[in-house]
Amino acid sequence: MPNVVTANRLVDGIVIYLAPDGGWVEELARAKLAGDEEETKALESEAAKAVAERRVVAVYPMEVALRDGVPIATSVRERIRAAHRTTLTKDWYDVPL
Repeated sequence: MPNVVTANRLVDGIVIYLAPDGGWVEELARAKLAGDEEETKALESEAAKAVAERRVVAVYPMEVALRDGVPIATSVRERIRAAHRTTLTKDWYDVPL
């Protein structure tokens, strides 16, 4: 399965994903894909720079499925994180599980 690299932005805790340009994006659909273990390690290495610069925390690779070429979270946990619903609010229950 393909992977993306996810983290939390240090200044506000928002879930973010490593983008193809080396920046970070809030939308999983815009994340850079890694097709194998070697590419995943390269993304993790790239993300480590942002950790060293204290821009992100809690970096890790996550498996995704592709739907029409767009990455989607496969686990319930990651679907909740991708929906940016990590705190209980009145619309929290609208997260598709």
